[in-house]
Amino acid sequence: MIRDTYLKALFIPVLGIIIPLISGIITYSSYTPLEIIGANLFFIFTSFIIWVGCNWIHVKLRIFYRPGVNPFLKILSLCAVSALYGACAGGLLAMVWIKMSKEFFSWGNLTRFIAVCTMAIIVFTLVYEILFLSKERELDVKIVDQLDHERSQAEMSALRNELDPHFIFNSLNSLSHLIINDPSTAHAFNSKLAKVYRYFLLNKDRELISLHDELDFIDDYVFLLQIRHDNKLQLEKQTNGRENGKIMILPCALQILVENAIKHNEFSDSNPLQIKIAVEEQDIKVSNNTKPKPFYVNSTNIGLKNLSSRYRLVCNKDIAIENPPGQFIVRLPLIN
Repeated sequence: MIRDTYLKALFIPVLGIIIPLISGIITYSSYTPLEIIGANLFFIFTSFIIWVGCNWIHVKLRIFYRPGVNPFLKILSLCAVSALYGACAGGLLAMVWIKMSKEFFSWGNLTRFIAVCTMAIIVFTLVYEILFLSKERELDVKIVDQLDHERSQAEMSALRNELDPHFIFNSLNSLSHLIINDPSTAHAFNSKLAKVYRYFLLNKDRELISLHDELDFIDDYVFLLQIRHDNKLQLEKQTNGRENGKIMILPCALQILVENAIKHNEFSDSNPLQIKIAVEEQDIKVSNNTKPKPFYVNSTNIGLKNLSSRYRLVCNKDIAIENPPGQFIVRLPLIN
């Protein structure tokens, strides 16, 4: 409902004074100043009756209109019914005024008064409809924004939940390998794994985290991988002193890229997997040399797709993927 308190407070008295003046239904020279004030109060009351009645008509008629109704027909019907009510109410009250005043009955004055009332009603019906449609549009925008926000939050939650089993699956595979092949290192691996997984649990529900914290996390994560792969995995970081709290990144974004590189490439002591993380002007560049595995890799294919979706939802930016000969590069947008 439109809040029209100020509109009514201003225009009901104004119309109650102007309409009789324009229509000539009051012969001002026949009355004393006190009587003129009384006449104006009577027509202000008339204006109030018409205004309140038209408001009631708008409210009652509006519930019959459904989405998709031709707006021209809706406005035309509102104007017609309101004008009919205003003409009847205004005409009756004008006749009461003529009966109780010093005026002589004249169809011309009465017709002019009803015509001016009808025109005012049509104008203010259009004004009300514009205000109502503006308010309705504002509410629709708020509802759409709220639904978009809830949808984004639901999608983000789903995307985060995809990471959880993905990370557990790969970590347990690594631990299983160590328990079988290198039991003496299994305890150290388990301790680091607990630290890494604690980071994931604490931060997986956050939209952003500082690059500094993410780089510390990736050091621990790569340490676990290096225990398993010995010297077959190398990590190089070039932050250029920009890993401060002002640069943000999505939690576990770097972990996904490191995991993706290990999953899809073959590496050895003579040909190690070299992963490089470089903080540049506009993005974070994560690159690795490529040597695709000669056999089919059982993959859920959610890593890069997941990361891309999360970036679009959080900051309306997307990751960039480059695949020059012998290299695979992913650029993550910087978030300040």
